[in-house]
Amino acid sequence: MIRTILERFYVLAFLVFLNCKETTNGEILQKPNVLLVFMDDLRPELSSFGASQILSPNIDDLANKGVKFTNAYCNVPVCGASRASMLTGMLPTKNRFLNYNTFVEKETPEAITLPQLFKNNGYTTISNGKIYHHLDDRETDWNEVWRPYAFDKNDSNLAPTDYWQSIWKDYQSPENRIEYKATNTGQAYEKAEVNDSIYIDGLMTEKVIRDIKKLKNSSKPFFLTAGFISPHLPFNAPKKYWDLYDRNSIRQPDNNHIPKNAPKMSISNWPEMRAYSNIPKKGKVSDSLAIDLIHGYYATVSYTDALIGKILNELEISGLDKNTIIILVSDHGYNLQEHTQWAKFTNYNTSTQVPLIIYNPFSENKGTSNALTELIDVYPTLAELCGLEFPKNQLDGKSLVSVLKNQNTKGKNHVFIKKGNGFTLKTNDFSYTEFIKPDDNSTITSMLYDHRVDKDENINVVNQKEYESVVSELKLILHTAYHKNIKGDY
Repeated sequence: MIRTILERFYVLAFLVFLNCKETTNGEILQKPNVLLVFMDDLRPELSSFGASQILSPNIDDLANKGVKFTNAYCNVPVCGASRASMLTGMLPTKNRFLNYNTFVEKETPEAITLPQLFKNNGYTTISNGKIYHHLDDRETDWNEVWRPYAFDKNDSNLAPTDYWQSIWKDYQSPENRIEYKATNTGQAYEKAEVNDSIYIDGLMTEKVIRDIKKLKNSSKPFFLTAGFISPHLPFNAPKKYWDLYDRNSIRQPDNNHIPKNAPKMSISNWPEMRAYSNIPKKGKVSDSLAIDLIHGYYATVSYTDALIGKILNELEISGLDKNTIIILVSDHGYNLQEHTQWAKFTNYNTSTQVPLIIYNPFSENKGTSNALTELIDVYPTLAELCGLEFPKNQLDGKSLVSVLKNQNTKGKNHVFIKKGNGFTLKTNDFSYTEFIKPDDNSTITSMLYDHRVDKDENINVVNQKEYESVVSELKLILHTAYHKNIKGDY
């Protein structure tokens, strides 16, 4: 009996040893786990980021325990391309990471992706929900790929990606399900009397919780993901999350107008919202409908926040919170009628600014960083935190570990964003964009917003005389630092 116990002890000790690393002072530490919480279309409009409209206590609690980055931007304000850029650590170019339909395995087949890096280093990698935009993109990066289905049967025998695309409109109200199945469209929002686990994101949350229970007994570290669809359209959430808000207190943005002197091409004509049955095909939506849409967005954020709370609670119950780095991020922002827009797909802040939270259980450092940050920085940051060697000559991002240690650390001087033929350089004070012809790389038009006095980007000052030197400087940086990205020479 004693011999059996000793044998088991030695086996366990050996497994722990394999999963550990030694520090410079000889201390043995277990390799950290990683939990990536990925949201879709989430603006940094949260209490922990200085806003007051949206109720998100669990995200706010995580932000207060870790480091929140209040000046973080995506590199492409569209789902597929943004995720591809972040998970490869590579910037978009004229010919790379163009739209929602981006496939990493087609556009950057030689890239060592973030999950692949962890898998190659002995981690169990699990993709839950929406991580890559496409279900069948880079499947070999993961030990397991899982996405829930809103409906039980793939009656049309669609390919995995196409079937997944077809069921995003996850309706639960009987009338909405009938409409959707008959017309392949439906309402832009829904408040159903259902429990949290019914919608796709609820099903995904239950899967993540099952994974945590399983992984706590594993001898290997893990790279676990929770990819939420919400708050992406349609704004569907259990009614109780709608009831958190007083509809009469919800307000439309003050800048429901095109910025003064803004070029027409800076405004998106993406028809995504217009495809929903209760949205007019063109023209301004009514005030009442606008309030309903904003209300729905708030409700879906609160719903997702509650689901995130369940995941974090299970992580704590399991004891894995003491050895798990948690990162929460969105692929891009979203316009809730700012500049007349109900979409992402613009170079404006409302489309490009994202919440970014990093919790490191091994560090007592926490707080707020205003360092200028972009999503390509996530890859080298997680790699460094976990002691993994970066792939050479691939990463365009910069590790944020120094900022995590000291939130007063100065960030980048500028970050780069591309949407369509719009190339944007953002600094702490300005946002400068050039719209460039693809055929000869000549500049069509440009815009400049002074964030010191116009954070909401309501006046394009690119042609004002007092900004001539600023324009010249930013133009030079854009065309030198990002020359290859603009020309597509990568």
